[in-house]
Amino acid sequence: MRRPAREQMRQGFALFALLVITGLAIAGPTGLLAWSENQSALDQRKAQVALLEAKRNALRNRVDLLNPQSADPDLASELVRKNLGVLHADEIMITIEDED
Repeated sequence: MRRPAREQMRQGFALFALLVITGLAIAGPTGLLAWSENQSALDQRKAQVALLEAKRNALRNRVDLLNPQSADPDLASELVRKNLGVLHADEIMITIEDED
């Protein structure tokens, strides 16, 4: 028993659509093959965020130490000596390079 041409065309189109959807689910930009790549990119971003948060916390601490109402005298002295080159006659300045 042969099906009408219209029914065969409808079934062929449905099969084609199903194959396209399956192909995208496997090899598409958010498919199974891209899953590990997306996971590694996410891990890299999390590490980058953690590094930036640590830097932000260090800067926040430094800003808190330089608060005009209660400035840390050691940090203020360090900054004045570093930026203005002010030293007492009996002092020796040893500079340590930051690794940033």
